[in-house]
Order: sequence, then structure tokens, then C-alpha cells
Amino acid sequence: MSPEGKKLLNIIILGFGFMFMFTAFQTCGNIEQTVIKSFNSTEFHGSGYTSMAIIYGVFSASNLIAPSVVAVIGPQLSMFFSGLLYSLYIAMFIYPYTWSFYTASVLVGIAAAVLWTAQGNVLTINSTDSTIGRNSGIFWALLQFSLFFGNLYIYCAWHGHVHITDKDRQTVFISLTVISLVGCFLFFLLRKPDSECSSSAEATEPLLQEEPCDNTATSGVLTSAVLSAVKACKLFITREMLLLGVSIGYTGLELTFYSGVYGTCIGAMMRFGQDAKSLIGISGICIGVGEILGGSVFGILNKRIGFGRNPIVLLGLVTHIIAFYLIFLNIASDAPLAPEEGTDLEAFITPSVGVALFCSFLLGLGDSCFNTQLLSIIGFMFHDNSAPAFAVFKFIQSIMAALAFYYSNYLLLHWQLLILVVVGFLGTITFFKVEHMASSSRRQSDYDSI
Repeated sequence: MSPEGKKLLNIIILGFGFMFMFTAFQTCGNIEQTVIKSFNSTEFHGSGYTSMAIIYGVFSASNLIAPSVVAVIGPQLSMFFSGLLYSLYIAMFIYPYTWSFYTASVLVGIAAAVLWTAQGNVLTINSTDSTIGRNSGIFWALLQFSLFFGNLYIYCAWHGHVHITDKDRQTVFISLTVISLVGCFLFFLLRKPDSECSSSAEATEPLLQEEPCDNTATSGVLTSAVLSAVKACKLFITREMLLLGVSIGYTGLELTFYSGVYGTCIGAMMRFGQDAKSLIGISGICIGVGEILGGSVFGILNKRIGFGRNPIVLLGLVTHIIAFYLIFLNIASDAPLAPEEGTDLEAFITPSVGVALFCSFLLGLGDSCFNTQLLSIIGFMFHDNSAPAFAVFKFIQSIMAALAFYYSNYLLLHWQLLILVVVGFLGTITFFKVEHMASSSRRQSDYDSI
């Protein structure tokens, strides 16, 4: 296989590994608050929103050490062991206890930082300036198929259910745990890409660190780990990353909204009928369709699209503003905080399932616009420091997601939507500024944005 073909195969394997893992984890996040409300046991006193706040809070702090972990054990093992902790978190819902729920939340927060730093590292070392856009789109589209498959399963399993029984819960989470473990083991299929200093390497050699020719001793690896952490801190305070931080922060806020809050809102709308719970699954599918469409159009077909990143990010903002406005009109303001019985209140129009699911599609499409362009521009601007750069990316995103999950316990829907609109507008402006800087710094590189 040619070196370029091997790199593309690695991207596809990476995408499938994440697709299986996040079929389980994103489905878990989408339904966990609804599941927790239905627990029969009075011994459990956890909150799905609080758990997610812990996960993303620990996630943000752990990004400071994640580059060091990846530097020491390599991206392949980093993703594998992180995936095992994701599986542990999902398995906890089979027989849940409050202490194990929050302990697993802390562990998966640490795992997430290492997982996504390693993912950014693998994506970058298997890409060039001319293929980073295509590869980001391929990875993103495969990843977002997880929303489709996981939520389709939820819809079929819970169709017509008003209350989620213990048997319903256990069946779902056993299945999700197995699916997550399959994704973990797929990472062992990744192979080291060919480079000038490793042209004689065998095609079956497993994926190693970003600098495969540097065969140093353990002390050298530890030095590399320390340098990675220092680079991450230095990159954090660069002008480019500070500006991108607003855009990245917005993706953290809207990640919280579409992956946790909005599904809970739909499930709480009594006026949607007895199938409101199963509509959570359909909503997730619609989000996934939007994500896949965005990743495919702006990634796989990027060579045929003759415009830069700015119009795509602007499209993402407009798409989200339309979705937020329709949600404001369609969903009752107390829906995020409603008990298991739901809310019987109306917003400004008669609640419509069609409008709610159309908004789900718009949320997914807009999210793909922002995230594919952020992956692309970070991979382009920080190609030589990919692991620290993606660690900073996830640090900012996760700390904003943690903040959003925290205030989701208290704020009514219309206040949450207002925050999203304001931060999204500011993030789009700062992205435009960084894209202008990236265009100005380009010399001879073949720069095709997605």
C-alpha cells in the first residue's frame, strides 16, 4: 500500500473506532438524565447534569497532563486505555450507585483528555497541509454516525414506553458497553505512517509516537513528556489560540445543549404524547444526520468546493440561530428542569414534533460546520505541535461544557439559548480573524480548507 493510502486507512480506522465508542457514550449522555429520573431505587441520588459537569471539569484540567501521557505511551495505547474507562462509565449504569456514578465521572474525564489529545495527534501525523481538511471531514462524518446508530437503537427499544424500567435500562447499557469495547480494540489496527526516516518500516508496524525515528531511552521520553506539557501552556497564551478560544468555547456550550439538554427537553414535553421518551432517540438521529451531512460535504468533497473556512463557520452560526429561535418558540421554558412526569406548559406556538426534530437536524449541521473548521485550522496552524494544540483545544471546549452542564441545573431554557447566541456570535468573529491570519501566513503550502 502506498504511504498516502496507509495514512488514509489510518484515518478511516480511527473514525470507525470513535464511531463505535461514541455510539455507546453519546447515546449514554443523551439519555442518562432521563434514565436517572426513572430509577426505582431510592438509594441513588445522582444527577446526569452534575455528572457531565464533573466529566468536563476534570477533562479540562486533565488536558494539562494529556500531552505527556501521549508522549510516554504513544497515541495508540492512550486511546485504548482511555476507551476502557469510557466503557467502565457506561457499564456503571447496569447496577448504579451514587458513589460509583461520580467516581466513574472523574475517571472518564481524565480518559477523555488523553483520548482526544491522542486523536488529534493521530489525525495530524496522518495528514499534510493539503489533506488535513479532507481527513478532518472523513473522521468527523464517521464519528457522527454514532449518533445515528445509537439513537436508532434507543428509539426501537423504548418506543411506546412511558416509564423506563430496570430491565429496559440494563438491556440498553449492557449493549452499549459491548459496543464501546469493540471500538477500543479497533485502535490496535492503526499502523505507523511511512516517513523519510522510516521508509523501511514494515507495513504491519503498530502506530508509535509522532516522531518514530527518535529512539531515545526512558529519560528521553520523560523529557519529551515535560516538553509537551510546556508547549501546551505556551500555545495556550498565543494570540491565535486565545482568539480561537472563543470559538472553541462556543462548541463546548452547544455540545452540552445538543448532547444533553435538548434531548431532556424533548422527553419532558408531555404535549408530544406518550412517545416523548422515544423521541429522544429520533432527535439524536436527526442531530447525527446533520453532523454527517456537514462532515461529508465540507470534508470529503472539500477539493471540489472553492471557498475557505469563513463561509462554512458563518453557515454554522446562521443554522444555529435559526434552530435556537425555533426551539424558543416550540419548547416550554421549564423543560430542562421538569420532573420525570414532564411539563404541560406551552411556549409561544403549539408544540410540534416536526419542528423539534428539524431543530435537531440544524443543531447537528451547525455543530459540524464549527468543529470541522476548528479541527482543520488547528491542524494547519499547529502542525508541528499537534498534541499540545489539540490538548488546549479540548481544555477550552471541556471547561465551557462543564460550565454549561452546571448552569443547566438551574437556568430556564430561554436563558440558556441567549447565552448560546451571544457566545456563538463572538466566536464567529474571532474565527474570522484567525482565518485571516492563517491565510496571510501561508507561503508555498497547498492550502485547501474544508
